[in-house]
Amino acid sequence: MLRVDEHGPVVKFTLARSLFGHAFYHTAAYWVDGLLIDTGCAFTAPELLKATAPFPVEQIINTHSHEDHIGGNGLLQQRRGMPVLAHPLALPILANPRLQYLEPYRRLFWGWPPPCRGSPVGDWIETARHRFAVIATPGHSADHICLYEPQEGWLFSGDAYIGGRERAARADCDIYAIIDSLKKLAALDLSLMFPGSGTVRAYPTVDILRKVAYLEELGERVRRLDECGLSVRAIKKRLLGHDPYITYLTL
Repeated sequence: MLRVDEHGPVVKFTLARSLFGHAFYHTAAYWVDGLLIDTGCAFTAPELLKATAPFPVEQIINTHSHEDHIGGNGLLQQRRGMPVLAHPLALPILANPRLQYLEPYRRLFWGWPPPCRGSPVGDWIETARHRFAVIATPGHSADHICLYEPQEGWLFSGDAYIGGRERAARADCDIYAIIDSLKKLAALDLSLMFPGSGTVRAYPTVDILRKVAYLEELGERVRRLDECGLSVRAIKKRLLGHDPYITYLTL
């Protein structure tokens, strides 16, 4: 499944694999001024290749190396020859995606990405009309970066910001690093945030700070209950309730 929306000069491609007539686990790629930011999963790569045909793609940058953000790299690079840029820690995975273990649900919904040739991104990425600052934002993954266009106030945030009050997280997430990265992003002068989920947010600083407050408050409540001697299981049940369905799907 692929849907195209325009936000001024920024084109959003919302991508998801369809199973039994339903699209699951949407992710987004963005095009602006010849730059393609993320490429979705391997299953949607042919659709993305076709959808981006009217747009000049001079370079690809990945916000991080998870399979639902790098899956179209290989096909696009093979057919159109553009360079792929990413954090240095992401480059071994771009070259050999099977270095990154995928649980069965990740193989089902996103699949193994084909390899591509990647190069380390610098402090800035330039296009004909824009200059993007590359901001290290570890937490969701160690190799996570965001792109910030200071003249426009645009933030391409990948998965550094995830909306809502999620009750589950990947085992390799560093929540304290996520909080630090969000505080770094909240200090920017922002007009639009383009996240990996595809939910574009205007003037998102309040949303970012609200997420920081939620995570810090949750952490403090965990600490207090731990000091009272409650077990991890008891703390989890009291603060987060029963396991959401996603924990049974992902194990």
